[in-house]
Amino acid sequence: MAKGKGKRKLGAGDVASNRYASHRYELLDRLECGIVLEGTEVKALRQSGAQLKDGYAAVQDGELWLHSVHIPPYAPASRENHDPERPRKLLLHRRELDRLAQRTAERGLTLVPTRIYFSGAHAKTEIALARGKDLYDKRQTIRTRETKRDMERAVREAQR
Repeated sequence: MAKGKGKRKLGAGDVASNRYASHRYELLDRLECGIVLEGTEVKALRQSGAQLKDGYAAVQDGELWLHSVHIPPYAPASRENHDPERPRKLLLHRRELDRLAQRTAERGLTLVPTRIYFSGAHAKTEIALARGKDLYDKRQTIRTRETKRDMERAVREAQR
């Protein structure tokens, strides 16, 4: 019988991760940055997590903003809830922000959130500077992963 396709577990301390990003993009550089949240957003993150699949970050007016990340409403805060899809400001040092703005101006580079987690009491997000993969690159990645898996399986069988 085949193993059940359950939800994969997140890393220690992770609230949400974007595993699909490594399939769609070639991740070049990763950065940790703070995220400005409202009170109900923090409670909702601690309770039920977020969805990063379609999220992206963009530099606007010298500030870094996180777009299309869904943080679900916090149920006990009925009237005072936040907008689930609102843009959220990301916190970086000025030199890091300038370097990212310069690199994203290059053709084909974008900023993709890869995970949201808590570091102590502060919510952090990891963003990656990424280049979109072509269909050929995606197939090549799958092919190399499968050959690596087959080689490891053959080594295990030979050791038995």
